[in-house]
Amino acid sequence: MHDPAVRDEAEENFSIEVTDWSTDRNELSQIRRQVFIEEQDVPEDLEWDELDESSTHFIVTDHKKPIACARLTTAGQIGRMAVLSEYRGRGIGSRLLQAVLQAAQQRDLPDVYLHAQVSAIPFYVRHGFTCRGETFSEAGIAHREMIKDPAI
Repeated sequence: MHDPAVRDEAEENFSIEVTDWSTDRNELSQIRRQVFIEEQDVPEDLEWDELDESSTHFIVTDHKKPIACARLTTAGQIGRMAVLSEYRGRGIGSRLLQAVLQAAQQRDLPDVYLHAQVSAIPFYVRHGFTCRGETFSEAGIAHREMIKDPAI
């Protein structure tokens, strides 16, 4: 069931809700399939994993149409953050990330981190993340691990 207490109006018709895999699997899968599998050629067998069941998921809708998503694992890893191409550049990713970070803070997760595609590093830096470690390949795409500075 959606948690209406964690609703955010990114723009007039956008809402961000906390959900889980069993409730919104179809909607979350639809977004991730379009962004990761179709646009970025991530192999389908790498997109779906056992963390989906145990993670907290976030879904952004526009007039009930699913347009963006992210997940937060119990270990504090943010992942599978995706915004449909026609909705990019409107601040939706920033609002979504803020909602995920708020949820992580409410859960008292000590370290919040992610594996950022190298092209997305500037976005995460603007939100208080710093790189750690070397560049590595994940699903054939260059990534860097980033950790959230708790002071920012």
